Amino acid sequence: MEKKIWNILIFIIPLSLLFSCGNDSGKKEKNDEETYKYTNQLINETSPYLLDHAHNPVNWEPWDESAFEKAKAQDKLVIISIGYSSCHWCHVMEEETFEDEEVAGIMNEEFINIKVDREERPDIDEVYMTAINLIKGSGGWPLNVIALPDGKPIYTGTYHTKEQWKDVLTKINASYQENPERARDYASMVAEGIQQSNFVSVDEEPAKLQKSDLVNFVDKWSSNWDQKWGGDIGAQKFMLPSTYGFLLDYALMNDDLETLQHVKNSLDLMGNRGVYDHIGGGFFRYSIDAEWNVPHYEKMLYDNAQLLSLYSRAYRALGEEEYRKVAKGVAEFLFRSMRNPEGGFYAAIDADSEGEEGKFYTWKREELEEALGSDFSLFSDYYILHPEPGTEGKYVVFKSGPDSEFLEKNSLSTTELKAKKESWKSALEEMRVKRVHPAIDDKMIISWNALLISGFVEAYKAFGDKTYLDTAVSIYDFIQDKGMKNGKLIHSYKKGGREVNGFLDDYVYLMSASLELFSVTQDQQYLDFSKTLLDQVEENFSNDREVFYRYSENEDLISPILKIDDGVLPSPNAVMAENLFLLGHLFYKDEWNQKSGAMLAAMQPAIEESPAAYAKWNHTYLKHTFNFLEIAVVGEKAGELSLELEQQYFPNSLIAASTSESDIPLFEERYMAGETYIYVCENRSCKRPVSTLSEAEDLIQEIR
Repeated sequence: MEKKIWNILIFIIPLSLLFSCGNDSGKKEKNDEETYKYTNQLINETSPYLLDHAHNPVNWEPWDESAFEKAKAQDKLVIISIGYSSCHWCHVMEEETFEDEEVAGIMNEEFINIKVDREERPDIDEVYMTAINLIKGSGGWPLNVIALPDGKPIYTGTYHTKEQWKDVLTKINASYQENPERARDYASMVAEGIQQSNFVSVDEEPAKLQKSDLVNFVDKWSSNWDQKWGGDIGAQKFMLPSTYGFLLDYALMNDDLETLQHVKNSLDLMGNRGVYDHIGGGFFRYSIDAEWNVPHYEKMLYDNAQLLSLYSRAYRALGEEEYRKVAKGVAEFLFRSMRNPEGGFYAAIDADSEGEEGKFYTWKREELEEALGSDFSLFSDYYILHPEPGTEGKYVVFKSGPDSEFLEKNSLSTTELKAKKESWKSALEEMRVKRVHPAIDDKMIISWNALLISGFVEAYKAFGDKTYLDTAVSIYDFIQDKGMKNGKLIHSYKKGGREVNGFLDDYVYLMSASLELFSVTQDQQYLDFSKTLLDQVEENFSNDREVFYRYSENEDLISPILKIDDGVLPSPNAVMAENLFLLGHLFYKDEWNQKSGAMLAAMQPAIEESPAAYAKWNHTYLKHTFNFLEIAVVGEKAGELSLELEQQYFPNSLIAASTSESDIPLFEERYMAGETYIYVCENRSCKRPVSTLSEAEDLIQEIR
């Protein structure tokens, strides 16, 4: 009997990621006037996700050492339940399971219960997500862990029904009481596995970085591309901006038309189909099908920040008008729906409203007919009304095809179509605004806001609209004002909220954003701040034994964390390697370039095995192995001339400008009063200075 029970710790039937923030059902709305029967310690938190559980009958506590001390004193197992505010299945499990008094009775009697917002504490989430991946091969949210009083896990799972969760609680607790030593042995084994997963061995003689290797990586990767629908082959699709940013530059640098076509096809479909909100702007989190038709309706800041950057960059590179429209639509959505008056941007918007996922965004045919009147026929010819699976009469709206075909078919001019689309959008926005709006997670995460700085800088480069630059600067100022404490970054800000020390991604994303701001403003404060962040990363996130940087400066969890792979967010170590490379070229610091190269060399076996998982590393690999140019613009008109250069788009290059004399090595002894010159350099060897954009283009072509 004991063996049968213990097997539950080692193997529980894996629950599909479909049950981890997938589709269906939804979050209930809570009335502020309601008198609650229960209130737990989460009532003192500011995270919307934690507050949503503050009136559960479960005696939830926030993550704190005191909870583990209590567990040790009472010899109780600890439940660690991790989710986030816009997670659909997190809300479903709360309603079905955590609001049930019978379940709460078991949890309160036998366990210490901790709730974690993964966006406030991504380090905790990373540790236990590693655990579930080791034990079951995949994970998702909600992530529910049962651990010993020292935090080492003995059970991991995702979404559970009430009966499933009761069964797990009863069996796990009984097994622990019968044989605690065996539980400790198993937990130690899992903890050791987590530690090993966060360690990368480095060869004594790492391989050299070669262009041919990168070509082979992309060739291997291309066998998994979905040639018809874009992206990688799969039943669900995420947008993954790091992937297309790398592949775009690689295709242009390597004259690879097949890769360029894959990038264009992916960007076209992502921007045209249901994963993009054609009425309100902005992208949803991912598509639940392979054709980008039906989205999962969360809207995340990190997605929209990176996609603003990607489509702006793609517009510069390829000149496609549709990319401009998508980028501007993302920016308008962010301004309208996610901006905080203090200058930062909110984390996310829920998928659910009125207990139903996507209700705010989908349409019934009769609603469209009412709003559009006689234009409905033309509207439904321009847009596809795609029925949501498993629903009656709910439609997702997305574009049917290129504008050129529609214009010819309907004998319309471009101006007439533009007017029609603005009229349709206005009518549908007016109807949508009357609906119950999904909840907003109003905390402001520093790393995601840093990504948005880069996004708005890219938009400014692409379109020249100073509103975008001003917004990027205002986010930077917000972080300086609210995102720092005692000279160091915090991870997220909300008035009255917990101030957790910044993580590696907060530092390196902001370092990158500050470099971007320097490139378009010529204001050295941004460059100086990048160097300050570099010093802090070296001091607080590195050690002499590792070539990589750990995720957290504090080592108070059961394992240190090493974030090296890309997902929906780029690996902070990969971004750091890129920052070292760029700063090394600005300041002629060979040791920074060498550190960047050493990090890449250590990653080479992993990249070779799975190039799709390391797109941001590949982007830096491109910089190391293909012609990388330093383009310095120096003189009184350097600002406007450098912006013209940026708008032309030269991949694999660093464009920096100075309007005055400077001791930065890239600019040193290159300023001449009354003149403005462009210096095109490779590995510090510069061509003759030129004064016009066309001459600079000729030099770039000559080198490449």
